[in-house]
Amino acid sequence: MPTLEIRDLHVSVETKEGAKPILRGVDLTINSGETHAIMGPNGSGKSTLASALAGHPKYQVTSGTVTLDGEDVLAMTVDERARAGLFLAMQYPVEVPGVSVANFLRTAKTAIDGEAPALRTWGKEVKGAMENLRIDSTFAERSVNEGFSGGEKKRHEILQMELFKPRFAILDETDSGLDVDALRVVSEGVNRAKENTDVGVLLITHYTRILRYIKPDFVHVFVDGKIAEEGGPELAERLEEEGYDKYVGTGATMSA
Repeated sequence: MPTLEIRDLHVSVETKEGAKPILRGVDLTINSGETHAIMGPNGSGKSTLASALAGHPKYQVTSGTVTLDGEDVLAMTVDERARAGLFLAMQYPVEVPGVSVANFLRTAKTAIDGEAPALRTWGKEVKGAMENLRIDSTFAERSVNEGFSGGEKKRHEILQMELFKPRFAILDETDSGLDVDALRVVSEGVNRAKENTDVGVLLITHYTRILRYIKPDFVHVFVDGKIAEEGGPELAERLEEEGYDKYVGTGATMSA
């Protein structure tokens, strides 16, 4: 069973005042087919964790390990991490003017798999995935994320997830800025990818509304750069009622 294992991960970010510690000892294990929700207040380090796992150069891992089936993820370049099976749906996807969605998807799929997808089957697969996500066919000819609405950007991220078939998907606030209808469509895309590939999912969110559609196996409360508490879906329901006040400024430590 594929496993993504994070052990005592410490990460800093460079600022004008020097290196600022953000993650302060994160321990987390995600197995194939599992969905882990990370919830927490703004500034707790959730997106830093996502960026560090993906290999963003702004974030410096100062200690700890990240392994995928025993392979050292931190020793891999960004493209090597993608080929190993890591996928990041970004909170703020970047625009790529002049590169069409169709060309981007095919080029990325070729880079990840090491060979170009067969044109006959690839076209049908892309068309089917776009229809499932209720994306108009003209979308394929537009430049990547240029002029996209928030909902279009998030659907494009999940379109990539469905087509690239990663082993582990990190979804950084995929629910941000989505209305109810778009949230449902995006969530259905994630669930469809899970059913078809048994992908492990690390879902980062502030709110429980997306968890009504994507059911987590485990919920982790992230505060001050580390996990303050963890449990099952019932923990998310409690957070909906109580918020994060009990964790902030208390120096809470992880409990099962």
